[in-house]
Amino acid sequence: MGEMRRVTAICNGSVIDHIPAGTALKVLRMLRISGHRANPVSLVMNVPSGKFGAKDIIKVEDRELTQEELDRLSIIAPHASVAIIRNYSVAEKREVDIQKELVNVAKCTYSNCITHGNREPQPHRMTIISSDPLQLRCHYCGRPQDMDAIIDNLL
Repeated sequence: MGEMRRVTAICNGSVIDHIPAGTALKVLRMLRISGHRANPVSLVMNVPSGKFGAKDIIKVEDRELTQEELDRLSIIAPHASVAIIRNYSVAEKREVDIQKELVNVAKCTYSNCITHGNREPQPHRMTIISSDPLQLRCHYCGRPQDMDAIIDNLL
């Protein structure tokens, strides 16, 4: 028997593929996608993947992810790929690329960091210490970042 399609095709929007298994809900939170939006969202978790063993997939109708959103996505899913769909066809493929430094993507998780002060506003800069597993360090205070808390500190 042939393989059954788990989620139907979308006319226009974004398909985020190769999300690490079990992290799709974090990706939705990070992209600020909730049940309060009018755009339909399809979510498939823990599907078989030849590349990773298992993966999650998210389809967001009528919304194309921006470069800023791809930068944020790199924190959770650095090996994800994003397909921009127009009229039921893949119009563009975008790779999520982790940079050496993330600027104005997330605030430092340390509450006494200079970036939290209003008197001397600084850009929020995170240095990538390791990409696998992902580890970030604040450029200013030098503290390693709590990767679970960083999602709540996204700008």
